Amino acid sequence: MIAETVCSAVSAAGLGIAVVTAYRRRFLAAARIAAYALVPVGLVLTGVVGWLSDTALSPTAWAGFGVLAAAWLLFAATRAVERRRGGAGAEHGTPADTGSIRPGATAPASSTPALRQGRGRGTAQGQAQGQSQGKSPASGDDFSDIEAILKKHGI
Repeated sequence: MIAETVCSAVSAAGLGIAVVTAYRRRFLAAARIAAYALVPVGLVLTGVVGWLSDTALSPTAWAGFGVLAAAWLLFAATRAVERRRGGAGAEHGTPADTGSIRPGATAPASSTPALRQGRGRGTAQGQAQGQSQGKSPASGDDFSDIEAILKKHGI
């Protein structure tokens, strides 16, 4: 009962401010103030205020809010630990960690970049020559620029 009265008073005050704002020829601001002023009355008429007051006095509802808060805290703590570790989880075999980069993981062998295909190394013959000399197709000058960037950033 008190909540409905307070919401009605807040709406009446807001509508009064909207009228004064419209009198000053600031119609857009007045319309926005009126919209905000009508929200409390709308909440009372839809029953949301009654539901909230019943929920606020229910011990079962507060226990539920406590469980939700504990779940949120666990989620936030695990995200913080995950970010601090750099994305690698503590368990290396969990399905949730399939997208993260693990220490000691190697990239699969790949072909040379598309920009270097015209120079002989991108062709099958160039790859076969590189492998016959004891070099893998991804070694050598292909990653020197990437290594320089990583060293520049201390990685």
